[in-house]
Amino acid sequence: MGLTFYDCPTAPSPRRARMVLAEKRVPHEVIEVDLRNGAQFSDTFRAINPRCTVPALQLEDGSVLSDNASIARWLEEVYPDPPLMGTTPLEKAMVAEWSWRVDFEGLSAIMEVLRNTSKSMKDRALPGPDPTPQIPELAERGRARGMRFFKALDARLGETAWLGGDSFSVADIGAYVFVEFAAWVKMEAPGDAENLAAWHEAIKARPSGKV
Repeated sequence: MGLTFYDCPTAPSPRRARMVLAEKRVPHEVIEVDLRNGAQFSDTFRAINPRCTVPALQLEDGSVLSDNASIARWLEEVYPDPPLMGTTPLEKAMVAEWSWRVDFEGLSAIMEVLRNTSKSMKDRALPGPDPTPQIPELAERGRARGMRFFKALDARLGETAWLGGDSFSVADIGAYVFVEFAAWVKMEAPGDAENLAAWHEAIKARPSGKV
């Protein structure tokens, strides 16, 4: 039994794990979970991940990792080449810092917009099995947070080639998905964010940028 990756090609969250798997060239089986039609709530998938979310990575011993942080950490430990979480103490710290900022300031902001405006997500404003009503004001706040984060990314990328330092990392993967995900809710970086635009094109050209 090898690795089994539970994916949804149209969702942003599993794309982060897909990119890590691609960068590390890890062989794995893929099982697609049809989120649009509620397959994540099926008894079959609940047995894999009771949180009813993707991504999920089932290991050879049957253990299941059900979030991007744990999947990336496990892959880094088991497949250390190429390193995606930094190599020096400072670089590791900066990758951790920017990964947190991507999650809190970026991706969660866009999630607020999408889940509180999309008609298909009525009563699903938070991921998981429990119904949660939409709050339109959170969408407005999410847009403001997302635009601020575009500027923060551009400023950082004016200082260094990649978010964590000199090497491409999981922080860049998360931020790349943020930029692409933002387009879903018609949000784009300011036109003068040239550092961010060049960085985005560089990742887009990588094989993992196309998965």
